[in-house]
Amino acid sequence: MERIKQIQDWLAGQFPGRHFTLAPASNDASFRSYLRVTFADGESLIVMDAPPAHEDVRPWLRVQQLFASAGAHVPAVLGQDPAQGFLLISDLGSTTYLAALNAAANPEPLYRTAIDTLIDIQRASRPDTLPAYDRMLLERELNLFPDWYIGRHVSIDLGNEQRNALAAVFERILAVNLAEPQVYVHRDYHSRNLMVTDAAPGVIDFQDAVYGPLSYDLVSLLKDAYIEWDEERSLDWLARYWEKARKAGLPVRADFGEFFRDYEWMGVQRHVKVLGIFARLCHRDGKDGYLKDMPLVARYLRTACARYAELFPLLRLLDQLENRQVQVGYTF
Repeated sequence: MERIKQIQDWLAGQFPGRHFTLAPASNDASFRSYLRVTFADGESLIVMDAPPAHEDVRPWLRVQQLFASAGAHVPAVLGQDPAQGFLLISDLGSTTYLAALNAAANPEPLYRTAIDTLIDIQRASRPDTLPAYDRMLLERELNLFPDWYIGRHVSIDLGNEQRNALAAVFERILAVNLAEPQVYVHRDYHSRNLMVTDAAPGVIDFQDAVYGPLSYDLVSLLKDAYIEWDEERSLDWLARYWEKARKAGLPVRADFGEFFRDYEWMGVQRHVKVLGIFARLCHRDGKDGYLKDMPLVARYLRTACARYAELFPLLRLLDQLENRQVQVGYTF
């Protein structure tokens, strides 16, 4: 309640004499939260509450400028108090892509515009502007899997052979990821962070953006942890992106097969990480709502691992963690 009082006092200073009400707009997996400010005349804005002890609004502000300059439809900044951790931003509405897709008879227009916006962002990419999605960060994310998914969620102690096999697979994954062309990466470009608006899709939750592998945001979008499409459809969207990206001059692989391999292996990195993050959200932060999304993430991971012999040890480990019957055709 003290935090709400601070926000109310700050807004009263921003809008002297104007009556307003506050209501929850959304929360995310971090310490940030969002409140919708509604004025008597019907105008609405959003307050981002990022407690300074836990969050820093400056990365959000930096990326907002970069993505806005690229032509992406991001919230406009109308007021800020970084010391208190408050941002006043434009309201992109309350309809996420996820809500719209669950109700839509035809998802094609939404994915077309999401791909177009992603290409706009990627075309604006410049090195040394955002933090690097380097080996250290990619590896730290991979290690969330043994630390939180294996160690805490399924509570299994890996033997030396299993640990060595996992480390070897991680090295292979990192080699493919780091060899990809580099662009701006949102890092969570999926249906919960895209808003349906009259213009292009509203893009939110971009504060963790980096400069890294080109296929990462495509994985977030087309292998979404919160909604599933049949592979034929998602491959069609992937091919459409590839064709548009080539025409836009982006550094995509000239061979679609090589591009697809990059995409699949990037997906393995992301889904290994996401399983670890969802486990951490549950066991450290008390947010167990993400557990229901784990089976889809694991399914994406299994499908990709089954396609590449170099990833079979990871598939075997997943079998052991899930107590499945040992499959044939691959060994540690």
